[in-house]
Order: sequence, then structure tokens, then C-alpha cells
Amino acid sequence: MRVQTAAPATLPDHRPVRATGRRIAHLLERLTGADDAQRARIAEEFWQDVSGLGTPLVEEADGEPDHRVVTFLWRGHRATRQVLLMANRLVDRDDLAGSLLEHAPGTDIWHLGLRLRADHRGTYRLAADISANEPPADPVILQARLRSLAVHASSDPLNPRTRPTRWGVTDSSVFALPDAPPEVWSRPPADTPAGRVERHRTAAAALGGHRDVWVYLPPGHHRDDGPLPVLALCDGDMWLGRMGLQHTLDALIAERKLPPLAVFAPDAVDRVTRGRELGARDAYVEFLADELLPWAAGRWPVTADPARTVVAGQSLGAMTALHAGHQRPDRFGHVIAQSPSLWWRPGLPSGVPQKHVFGVPWLVTRYAAAAPRPITVHLDVGLHEGATVDHCRALYDTLHSARYDVTRREFNGGHDHACWHVALADTLVRLLGRTH
Repeated sequence: MRVQTAAPATLPDHRPVRATGRRIAHLLERLTGADDAQRARIAEEFWQDVSGLGTPLVEEADGEPDHRVVTFLWRGHRATRQVLLMANRLVDRDDLAGSLLEHAPGTDIWHLGLRLRADHRGTYRLAADISANEPPADPVILQARLRSLAVHASSDPLNPRTRPTRWGVTDSSVFALPDAPPEVWSRPPADTPAGRVERHRTAAAALGGHRDVWVYLPPGHHRDDGPLPVLALCDGDMWLGRMGLQHTLDALIAERKLPPLAVFAPDAVDRVTRGRELGARDAYVEFLADELLPWAAGRWPVTADPARTVVAGQSLGAMTALHAGHQRPDRFGHVIAQSPSLWWRPGLPSGVPQKHVFGVPWLVTRYAAAAPRPITVHLDVGLHEGATVDHCRALYDTLHSARYDVTRREFNGGHDHACWHVALADTLVRLLGRTH
């Protein structure tokens, strides 16, 4: 089965463009010529309306049914100097001034509208500058100030929908436009049977020590029911520790979209360790194939059949998954690689992403030079991920030419767990549910 992806030229433009929504246009019109008392009353009425609508505001774009105007809002006070939007891959980090909200004069209303394609999903945070000094006029100094401000960005206090951030102490806010892929199984009913999530410590000689592993075991499964399919998933601390993937799995299993399965997800430990171990590294694949899976098989009734074993990851973890499929198809029959960091190649300093790849990405050449492996590969990438989109297309073309069973999905979003979560559930259903 091939997930069809239309040529980019046939789709409406997904790029963000500054725009003014109808509510803000009406607000600014009412404020024109108003005195202080009138402005205060108009602002209060505006916020009362917003409290019922929720943020960000989503409105139709005049004459563009495939787009929406999305307005991000902040309620400031007298000390607010400027407000910065940090939206996943919608922000140019080299020009943060371009993502500053505008101030409605004489009010506490700050706003920024973006015209976005109606299938967009993403996360964002906001940061208010309440420093004593006015923002600098020099663009270089302003950029430095905004970089320091971005570190303090937090979720939108007017938006109750949040997601954990990868390493940050504050959550991000989530928004999804009406044509975004639905989160069908994200919130199962309260009476849905729940699986178990456990955290174990296991030997990891290939990595020079031990690792914590997050384990998901499905509800109601007994050893006599036969061996469980397996998902080996990178970044267990995120997926099972913070993201609540277990609730999605519970719902999929309860609705018989997925067979009961076991998930073994090593902890990433910290940013430095993750950068040192993930990527297309032989040692981590050795850990997964020769230590993690045998350890799991010695404790729970899980399959050793590669046709029922999936390895998955995101970003550097996606590189790990692709490398595992390439190196050990005897253990991993399915690969799910979401937004793979195909800029990675051996010898790069840990934790230093490369913005540009000269020539064909290293892992693409590895697949091109080797005989096809008996695996299926699924690739996900966000349209707002820059060069990663082209890298994924190059890998897809290479695998397709080599007659791999390969599929690709390009979603309208960024390098974002909010998008990966939906896509991961959908792909697991397609790969494992078809044999259920």
C-alpha cells in the first residue's frame, strides 16, 4: 500500500502569510477615534468574546476556502513592551522581529494574524517582554534581546489545549485547523480498559551501561493468548512518560483497530546523551536488537517475528529506526521514520544540526548502495520543515526505485509531536491492524 502524496504544485500554498482577521479588523475600526474610556470598554467586550471562542482565533479567509486566518492573542498590561510568538516552524529564528505581535493602541490587546492552509496543526508558545527599557531600534541588538526572551516563552493562558515540550519546563499550546487530520483516538472514553505502563532498568552493554526502558503492556492479555506484536520506540520518556501515548493505544486496541501489542521505549536520558546515541549509530541498533528485544522476550510473551515488529522514532530517533531496518531486518520488519534528521552523517559533532546537506544525504546513499532489505518503510515529514522535506523525498525515491514497500506522508505542520502523535497512530493501524 502506498500513501499517495500529491505534487506540491497541485496543493494550495501552505506558507504562512501575515493577515488581519475580521474580528481584529472590526476591533481596530471601533478603536479609531475612541477616547480612553471607550477604548477600555471596547477591549473588555473583545476579551469577553474571546473567552467564549478560545484562542487562537480561527476565521475564514475571504475568497480562500482552503485557508484560514489564525490570530494569536496576548492580554498585556502597562509594563508590556513587546510580545513574541514562538510557533513551531512558522517562525524565522533568524528574524524574530517578524513574529512580534502588534499592539492595539490604548488597549491591553496584542495580536498577530497568519493566513494558514486549513489542514495545519501545530504548537506554539508566547513570551511577553516586560523589561524596563524600550525595545532597541538596532535590528541586531533587537534580535539578541528577542532570543533571550524566547527562552521564557510559555503556553497561551487563553488556550487550554497543551502538549509537553521535549526538554522545556513549560508546555506548548496546540491548535488544529478544521481540515487537519483528526485526533480520533487521543482521548478514549473513561471506561476504556487501560494497559500498564512500567519503567524498568536494563543492561545496555552496547551503550556502556544501563538504560531505563518504558514498557507498555496491553489490557487483558494473557500468555496463553499468544505472542504480542512489538513496537520498539525511541524517546520513551517523552512518548510514555509525558505524551500519554498509552491512552491512544488503549483506545485503538479497544476499538479493534490494533491488535494488543507491547511497546518497549528506551529513555533518552538527556539532550547530550540523546545526541550522542541516536542517529544512524551501530551501537544503538545493537542495543535494540541484541539486548532490548531479548530482555523483553525473557519477561513477557512477545513475538520474535520481524513481520510483527516495528521500530519507530522521530528526528534523530527516526534515523535510528531507519538504520535499524537497514542493519537488522532479521529483527525489525517495519520502520516508521518521522521527520528523520537526514542531515546526520558519521563524524558530526553531537548535538550540532546541519542546516545544509551538500549532495545526497548519507543515509540515502547507504540504502542506495545495498541490496534491498525485506522491510516496509513509512516516512512522515512536515511541510514546514525546510530541507527535511526534500531529503525525505530523495529517500522515498531511492527506496521506491529499489522496490521497497515504502510509503510517505507530508503533513501540514512542523517538527512537532502534536503532528507525529496523530501520524504514528495512523501508521501503526495500517501496519499492524491489517493482520489483526
